[in-house]
Amino acid sequence: MPNLDYFNHFFCQAQETISNIQQSDRSKIMRIIGLLFEVWKKNRQIFVIGNGGSASTATHFASDLVKTVVEKPGGRGIKAISLVDNIPLTSALINDWGKESLFVEQLRTFFNLGDMVVVFSVHGGAGQDKDGAWSQNILKAIQYAKDNQGKTVGFAGFNGGAMKDLCDECIVVPADSTPIVESIHVLLTHFITFKLKEMINE
Repeated sequence: MPNLDYFNHFFCQAQETISNIQQSDRSKIMRIIGLLFEVWKKNRQIFVIGNGGSASTATHFASDLVKTVVEKPGGRGIKAISLVDNIPLTSALINDWGKESLFVEQLRTFFNLGDMVVVFSVHGGAGQDKDGAWSQNILKAIQYAKDNQGKTVGFAGFNGGAMKDLCDECIVVPADSTPIVESIHVLLTHFITFKLKEMINE
């Protein structure tokens, strides 16, 4: 028999967090949709990044921006590339130049002035582990985009870390729970994707 106290706590926390986002971040979410729509209109590129579970969200969101926003074959999606998907490249960069170089060195090759970087990070580049500060590779990527006339959008959790002030727009999921934050990031990307689909196909 599952522990019902844990069950109730998890889903009550998820519901409360979503309600808080509905009340406080509506306009910010719509601004993010507007920025993404501008990228589509101008035929620019979006580079999507994240570490760990957030890397899978980056891959998922990039695929939705390319394909799901298109109503039927023959339409034009958004040029979105996840920078976590090329395993030989990512392992070479980390092995030879260190994990902090993972995203910024790819951007040096692919990024054009005016492109966008979208970042998923539970802690937003804050905190420490045995190897040092978390997720400094995402902060370097954000700064590179800003230095090259790009737009930056972040999805964070907990207190938002450094990302919340560094990104042009950043949604901070107000929860101190990694599974809640990661789950709501996916929920947000689905809302954004299907609103973009509606706008693009008008």
